[in-house]
Amino acid sequence: MTDSAKAPVSALRIMLVEDSAILASHVMELIQKLPDMLLTGIADNQKDAIQMLADTLPQVLILDLHLREGNGFGVLRGMARADPPPKVVVLTTFGLPEYRRQAEKLGVAAFLDKSSDYHLLPGLLCAMAEDLRSGDLPKI
Repeated sequence: MTDSAKAPVSALRIMLVEDSAILASHVMELIQKLPDMLLTGIADNQKDAIQMLADTLPQVLILDLHLREGNGFGVLRGMARADPPPKVVVLTTFGLPEYRRQAEKLGVAAFLDKSSDYHLLPGLLCAMAEDLRSGDLPKI
């Protein structure tokens, strides 16, 4: 986890829900290299993810759909009461059209396939950080 004492007040608060330790490590390194980003936590299952969302209040959630226990759709449904809800970036190896449609119905901001769209994640996060600076994302 990133040291919050070193993060600027305007840092984009990001939580990661990913069951692959290798990919979680890669995403964590990516976030640490980007300016004004703070990783608030990592969960690998639905129950821990929902609890961590309530505890850490991220502005952005990077979410895998297939988890060690439960799934990303359960996380999306479980965070329905979050106020304000984080922007959700689905990052999955299961980029099936029916998954994309279901995720979009649940309000995700972006749907990325790990194998073909991972390279888009840094730009997307930087754009969200810019939204925070311009007031389009709530400060926490």
